[in-house]
Amino acid sequence: MIEGILSAIGSPVVNFFKAIETLGEFLVFNAKLLPLTFKKPFRLKEIIYQVETIGIKSLGIILLTGTFIGMVQAIQMYQGFHKFGIETMMGYTIFYALGKELAPVIAALMVTSRAISAMSAELGTMRVTEQIDAIDTLAVDSRKLLVIPKIIATTISLPILTVIFNIIANFASYMTSVYILDVNGTSYINAITQFGEIRDYAEGIIKSAFFGFLIGSIGTYFGYHTRGGARGVGIATTITVVTSSVIILVADYFLGVFFMLID
Repeated sequence: MIEGILSAIGSPVVNFFKAIETLGEFLVFNAKLLPLTFKKPFRLKEIIYQVETIGIKSLGIILLTGTFIGMVQAIQMYQGFHKFGIETMMGYTIFYALGKELAPVIAALMVTSRAISAMSAELGTMRVTEQIDAIDTLAVDSRKLLVIPKIIATTISLPILTVIFNIIANFASYMTSVYILDVNGTSYINAITQFGEIRDYAEGIIKSAFFGFLIGSIGTYFGYHTRGGARGVGIATTITVVTSSVIILVADYFLGVFFMLID
């Protein structure tokens, strides 16, 4: 019984210090990547390939989720705004919510589930099968070849996917509002043009670039440091998805506070 009590108390403490250790290793890993990023060769072909893998191949899920998020936003906003007779403000409110919060966050979560998990599994498999070790023995820096192009590609791809998400979600919201909920289309558009600002979208795009860097770094870190065979690959992939998802939400809060302070 005493052992069980001590274990229940000690386990969270040990896990906390392990998390601190992992955070430190993650920061050191990324700090070492910084000088490598600006050293030749720049691996442009690999970056383009990763943009295709991460960005273009995620386009389908972005279009699908963007469509339904826009439709759901229209329905939910209508129910609230209709009570006060201000349906004409739906357009701007949805535009604002999508541009600053929903589009960058949901796009980042979708890319995490589709591309970052695969990225971590790929690197993890290469690690446990000693392919990364083989690359290093050939005097080629495996981080320069395998890690940096993936991080750069994610940082580039996610803002583009966020813009596409915004466009399709706003279009779906407009169509739902006007043709299903019978909201006046002219008033819907006028609210956006009157109150909407480019800044609202710019903040979301900046957020998405930051999210892209974070999830790319997390995915490559856990994949690159995988241990323990096939089981280790599964664990690394799970940790990547969970950590990335939580970090996206935490970073979203702090970025939101930052933009509010400088507004």
